[in-house]
Amino acid sequence: MNDKVSKSKQEWQATLTPEQYRVCREKGTERAFTGNYWDNKTKGLYRCICCGTALFDSETKFDSGTGWPSFWAPIAMDNITTTADNGLFMSRTEVLCNQCDAHLGHVFKDGPEPSGLRYCINSVSLSFEGEAKDNNKDK
Repeated sequence: MNDKVSKSKQEWQATLTPEQYRVCREKGTERAFTGNYWDNKTKGLYRCICCGTALFDSETKFDSGTGWPSFWAPIAMDNITTTADNGLFMSRTEVLCNQCDAHLGHVFKDGPEPSGLRYCINSVSLSFEGEAKDNNKDK
């Protein structure tokens, strides 16, 4: 893993949209069923919008019915970190990008096997790279 990404508030604001900044840097949440990826079924890779770290693969994405992209596992545990979040009169586990400390969402213990976990992630905290179609594979 490379050195941690560290930017000032002004640098983050210059590179992120206001909504991305609110969610990723101020620990906000997008409204359910409004993000770009909650119902995305295309195969590919989800990266941190702030630093580009690979976070989740479409192979672990599932429809949780919550309105946010949900995954049963990250690409690598070293790419994320978790911390206790006791805000809003709730006790939850926050998920952060380990490279830049961007707030991604939360993880819950109500997901499918094999992990039993549901990483409930804000679409706005992600970028998506769809798999390239190989148009030459039949030639």
